Amino acid sequence: MGVNLKDLVPKEEVELSSLSGKKIAIDAFNACFQFLSIIRDKMTGELLRDSKGRITSHLSGLFYRTVNLVEAGIKPAYVFDGEPPKFKQRTLEERERMKEIARKKWEEALEKGEKAITYAQATSVLTEEMIEDSKKLLEYMGIPWVQALSEGEIQCAHMCKKGDVWASASQDYDSILVGSPRLVRNLSISGKRKLPRKEVYVEIKPEIVELEKVLKILGITREQLIIVGLLIGTDYNPGIKGIGPKTALKMVKEFKTLDKVLENVGWEGDVEAKEIYNFFLNPKATDKYKLEWKEPNREKIIEFMVEEHDFSRERVEKAVDKLEQAFSAGRQTSLKGWLK
Repeated sequence: MGVNLKDLVPKEEVELSSLSGKKIAIDAFNACFQFLSIIRDKMTGELLRDSKGRITSHLSGLFYRTVNLVEAGIKPAYVFDGEPPKFKQRTLEERERMKEIARKKWEEALEKGEKAITYAQATSVLTEEMIEDSKKLLEYMGIPWVQALSEGEIQCAHMCKKGDVWASASQDYDSILVGSPRLVRNLSISGKRKLPRKEVYVEIKPEIVELEKVLKILGITREQLIIVGLLIGTDYNPGIKGIGPKTALKMVKEFKTLDKVLENVGWEGDVEAKEIYNFFLNPKATDKYKLEWKEPNREKIIEFMVEEHDFSRERVEKAVDKLEQAFSAGRQTSLKGWLK
């Protein structure tokens, strides 16, 4: 879910092709949850499954979307969540509660023969088995993945700050709170998408958010941007009732520091504001990773996707063809080659 900064943050809409040659660290959990939400039966909301009943929507999204990114010249690296901070526990419990409510509404809608996808989308769960299968698929595709110590977007931001990747990719704005110089949104969902509850399709394009530009336009520091996040709510606190993004920005400009802001609001939440503030300001990340893009293993991909998980052989083979062609084309270039 993340912090809701969309009404404050300036962003630039770009074509996917403009990101060619860029190394981008993708928040894997964020992307997989998007695939689990989108890749469903449009009426019943049921997920894709193989002949053994195992969910495969995430594999479908991860495979075909990654092929599209590679074909566009992008060098993706996926980052998987580690242990969430202890103070996120209440948020996780609340999410489970909301999922259970959605499950009941989903079942009721199915019994009545009504369209149930909206409720179904709110029930998505990413299991350990699904995570391990995602990592396995990426290895077969020759795409690097990184195991974060904590939240995935924190590791993405760290890699971007180091200059190992050009940008972080996520739907959440948390990446800029933890200091990512650049955030790309909509990378996993760009293209034509149907609006919820409407028979209307819109073109969704990648959006670039630059931290330096955000701070300059808003006239605040990153420390103050974190305070804005705390006031409107993050994954770790509910925010202050009645305070939206514009009010939060006004307060931060007036009171400047966290201590002064807290003197003028009633802090709501089980966790101390300073603890969350320091978590964003000094995020925990690892340097133990290696970003290496390798030649895809055609045999392993087909075995995993077609023979093990019942995907269409024809579609998978065509996608692998594109992956191999992109790797071959990249290998022939000097500065932007896949082996660099």
